[in-house]
Amino acid sequence: MSIGFSILPKQKVALSACLLGCLCRYDGKENLNKILLSQLEDYEIISFCPEESAFGTPRPTMDLIENNASIRAISNETSLDLSTPIFDYAQDFFKEHSDIKLFIGKDRSPSCGVKSAKVYDNNKKILHTHGTGFMAKIALELGIECWDSEVYQANHIF
Repeated sequence: MSIGFSILPKQKVALSACLLGCLCRYDGKENLNKILLSQLEDYEIISFCPEESAFGTPRPTMDLIENNASIRAISNETSLDLSTPIFDYAQDFFKEHSDIKLFIGKDRSPSCGVKSAKVYDNNKKILHTHGTGFMAKIALELGIECWDSEVYQANHIF
């Protein structure tokens, strides 16, 4: 009789690339979060950055603008609607990684923030600070557990 064991694959977590130390923020900097990474050592991390992929780095900032009950990502430099490339990236990402179990986005990001992005009206007056970025919105629609990085870290202390 042989005794065998199998090693279960690690669950996959989608994590904003800037939190891994990638220089992909709009200003070319990173948001390395070593404490968060140590909390995720039992997961397989799949990094993402829709803005880097679509617009490169560095890039102009964007804001979430609500107009007629629709929210769009609008460039602060050109006033162009940047929503479609972010949505396209997110849809492709989740098709390719259909087994993601957890999504952790960079808080306050118009792409990745789960419930922490600022939402403005057309006159740049802030409407609220609990908006959801486009990538996080798709993850939520897919039923993936989603957290902002700061909230996850605060709620998953060792």
